Amino acid sequence: MEKKIHLLLAVLATGMMSFAGVLIETAMNVTFPTLISEFGITTGQVQWVTTIYLLVIAIIVPFSTYLLKNFQIRTLFLASNLLFIAGLLIDFWSPSFLMLLVGRLLQGISTGIALPLMFHIILTYTPIEKRGAMIGIGNLTTSIAPAIGPTYGGVLTSAMTWHYIFLFLVPVLLLSLGLGLYAIPAMAIQKGGKLDVPSMAGIVLMFTGFLLFLNQIGTLMSLVPLVVGLVGLGLFYHRATTVREPLIRLTVLKNKGFRLFLLGFLVCQFLLLGISFVLPNFIQIVMGKDAFIAGLVMLPGAAVGAILAPISGRVLDNHGAKKPILIGLALVTIGWLALTLLLQTPVLLGFVAAHVFYMIGIGFSYSNMMTTGMSQIKTEMFADGNAIFNTLQQFSGAVATAIVATIINLAQKSQTDYKMGTVLGSQLALIFLFVFVLLVFISCFRYFKEKK
Repeated sequence: MEKKIHLLLAVLATGMMSFAGVLIETAMNVTFPTLISEFGITTGQVQWVTTIYLLVIAIIVPFSTYLLKNFQIRTLFLASNLLFIAGLLIDFWSPSFLMLLVGRLLQGISTGIALPLMFHIILTYTPIEKRGAMIGIGNLTTSIAPAIGPTYGGVLTSAMTWHYIFLFLVPVLLLSLGLGLYAIPAMAIQKGGKLDVPSMAGIVLMFTGFLLFLNQIGTLMSLVPLVVGLVGLGLFYHRATTVREPLIRLTVLKNKGFRLFLLGFLVCQFLLLGISFVLPNFIQIVMGKDAFIAGLVMLPGAAVGAILAPISGRVLDNHGAKKPILIGLALVTIGWLALTLLLQTPVLLGFVAAHVFYMIGIGFSYSNMMTTGMSQIKTEMFADGNAIFNTLQQFSGAVATAIVATIINLAQKSQTDYKMGTVLGSQLALIFLFVFVLLVFISCFRYFKEKK
């Protein structure tokens, strides 16, 4: 008799890896001034601590559709967990910036397997009437971690050194390993589908090229990675629309509702990663506070996000998608505008209040847009929809980090006063992202109005 999966424990075990990955991502943001000084690098270079992690995830997630068809979920979980632990230990020890990036790369491979694995378990084993709440719990890992990260990083950087950010997560991964081995039994699978190697090559070229372009934008050399990215995009699109068994079936994007809520979900991810880069660095560079204070400012919003993520999914299950998504996006819009205005006359308590307000909106809208988007497509397309959501979620995070780092870097170079350049760059970065917030809010409002 085949053993049954322990659903909640399996989701928590896989989610803990995603949580740890995103936690490090934003915890390291408060260490950037320290890393710049310690390794003698620039603002543009230091953001690769985050970007390389997100880039690897964006490449691995599409590959996960093949992995899920050909390997037991227990095997994938075990491999993912052990890779993550190896990455943590390398980064704890890392004596150079290059070695730090190697550890982040291993963590990216791990999360690239764990994230789609978590949503595969949710979509496969959760009854449809409970799916919203369970996806809320799953997305809790990626919505709460960006806000907790700066506090966690700030405390450890101030009390010890940034290396301990990695060491203190080893027990979390060991707990995840124990839970997963208990909750996820060995289950027989029917192997199916061949790996489309040209599609994978296209994805690697596309994401790497576009991210290098964003990192080097404003220079003549940026045209080379842009061309590489466009070639990769062309190769991937050609394979996806012509081969019999593509890596990801892009026909899922023909669904209008799926496209809209995918866009909204990605913009929320843009905001989460963007503010976790901008605000801690602004507080340290412009206001002269230490990493601990910079992280502490983000903590109340993190607590709010943690409470609302699963609750908002239950609201959607009971009352539908319209109210939580539109109310959430309205609060996000107001909170983001307040954060942007506060950069001109910064007040720490003002940042805390605006960030909490913004995180209430994220709590109601973020995971519900994924649930609503996935509900627009047929069951047999879930693997493709899941891969698209998770791939673009990570890539959009990398893009957001690269864009805001580039904007701030260019502004710092354009001003004789480094602090004034940081203020200008931070304002421009938030205004840039605010345009996307307004676009999504208006689009979702029109969608629900037409649907009614």
